[in-house]
Amino acid sequence: MSKSDAVWAVVPAAGIGSRMGSDKPKQYLQLNNKPLLQHTLERLASHPRITGIVVALAENDPWWPQLDLELDCQLLTATGGESRSDSVFNALETLTAETDADPWLLVHDAARPCLRHSDIDRMLKQLGQHEVGGILGVPVTDTVKRVDSHQTIIETVDRHGLWRAATPQMFRLHLLKKALASAAEQGLAVTDEASAVELTGLKPMMVEGHQDNIKITLPQDLALASLYLQQQSRGQ
Repeated sequence: MSKSDAVWAVVPAAGIGSRMGSDKPKQYLQLNNKPLLQHTLERLASHPRITGIVVALAENDPWWPQLDLELDCQLLTATGGESRSDSVFNALETLTAETDADPWLLVHDAARPCLRHSDIDRMLKQLGQHEVGGILGVPVTDTVKRVDSHQTIIETVDRHGLWRAATPQMFRLHLLKKALASAAEQGLAVTDEASAVELTGLKPMMVEGHQDNIKITLPQDLALASLYLQQQSRGQ
């Protein structure tokens, strides 16, 4: 496998997760007797195609050194920024200093511990020869309403063609780094990597993933993630 065929994971983990109402960032909360972030990193590292992982951490993060990590791939750390996009960009800078190649990146949320290897396989298969890259997501199946500032329903939105964006988001190192830098120079806020790539005029692809690849946002999400992990371990 050439260096350009290598696959690196990038995990922005510098957030504080204020909606959890906890005294520590959500990525360090316990899930089945392990910190949430540890589950996520172990799931990524155990995939045979992952060459290494770059984790973007808050400066002077006191919880990171407490993780008991024994990963099956290389692990690098970078200092996170004020926003997710800043953290990802800093991680890409760290990786650029590590390799002169242009590997594929899988940018994945620290708070998505239930990612299936089969979803990674599907992304690598469908996007491996794609000129841009793409993201994992799931089609919107619920009825969607648009409301005003008073929570009054304005309209029912046609859900045809609507997807919920998830992660990983898969792009080449140089393309994504250029896209994030361009968005920052223009002062444009981007909420995910695909948004930055789209602003350059490129069109990423959507790859359908499993519904259980949930993002931990609220306290009750931990119980659901625990259930999903147990089901996955039993091959369900």
